[in-house]
Amino acid sequence: MAMNMRVRVLADFAALREALPALAAPSPDADPFCTLEWYENLARTGFDPTAQLHLLAVEDTLNQSCFCLPLASRMRSADFGADALVGLSNYYSGLYGPIGDVSLLSAEDWRTICRQLRARSRQWPIINLQPLDTGNPFFRRLLAALADEGYWTDTYFCFGNWYLELGGRSFADYFRDLPPLLKNTIARGRKKLERSGDWRIDIHDAPGAALERAVADFESVYRQSWKRPEPFPDFIPGLCRMAAARGWLRLGVLRFHGRPIATQLWLVKDGRAMIYKLAYDKSHPHLSPGSVLSAALMRHVIDIDRVREVDYLTGDDAYKRDWMPHRRERLGIVAFDPGTLKGLSAGTRHFAGKLGRRLLAAMRNNSTAARSAIG
Repeated sequence: MAMNMRVRVLADFAALREALPALAAPSPDADPFCTLEWYENLARTGFDPTAQLHLLAVEDTLNQSCFCLPLASRMRSADFGADALVGLSNYYSGLYGPIGDVSLLSAEDWRTICRQLRARSRQWPIINLQPLDTGNPFFRRLLAALADEGYWTDTYFCFGNWYLELGGRSFADYFRDLPPLLKNTIARGRKKLERSGDWRIDIHDAPGAALERAVADFESVYRQSWKRPEPFPDFIPGLCRMAAARGWLRLGVLRFHGRPIATQLWLVKDGRAMIYKLAYDKSHPHLSPGSVLSAALMRHVIDIDRVREVDYLTGDDAYKRDWMPHRRERLGIVAFDPGTLKGLSAGTRHFAGKLGRRLLAAMRNNSTAARSAIG
């Protein structure tokens, strides 16, 4: 181990707060999904209760820095058929990454950390981390260090991510460039609501009784929407309270005749707005409440919060490209330790299956080309 590094594996977040108290204050450029508060709420209210936490806590005494890689063990991973060490992330996570600043770590530092992981590989012959930002140096450096330490590594697609770079534009400038059909939908929806004479939009951003009512409204609309019930019903209320306490919350509610019919949960932090959850009452589609509320929140984050980027987070839903002009991809990293029987077996199956799919695709392409040539 590098002389300046201390690596420990902690079993819970209370121990982490005690060991590395500096992590309680997120850096200005930290993604909300890579903060101590996010991971605590996820572990407490929205993660597999059978998984065991393994919080990899690292102190760098030379650079006076620290960070944590929140991990969990999952027995008999459904994806790879063996015990796996996974990132503390799931369908609630817009991104996965370390808590704290890792920018000063060298390649050798990352190798030291991966060496510590491999020392425990008889327990966890597979490491699976996702979803990751490929533009973040953390992605490249960790992937290289895992390979350098003898893991068989691969990356895989998680989801498309649509986003908007504002470049100093106002909401009026942004709205002017939207597709005509979307602009007409928003305008028609507002006219129909205004003709009713009884509607309003509230945007909640602070703790208190009003927020608790808004959270109840969110849950009510969600039940009346097309979406499946939340598998962990305490997660969203916990997220709203945590984000409100941090000043990150923008919870929008559209009311029609006093009744909530559309709601959206956005997060705003350090110049970025993230559209996290949205739903509308399926009995009022003619009012386009979702589009009207999206426009109101977009105006708020652009003209009031003055964000530089708006991010639709997860998924390639068709409607997102109407609001956001740019797309990037989030990937996952999987690593197999071939020095263990389970890692060797799972890795062999993984790469053999990948090669087989490539060969099959090539055969199909050749067959299609041959038929085209004949025709």
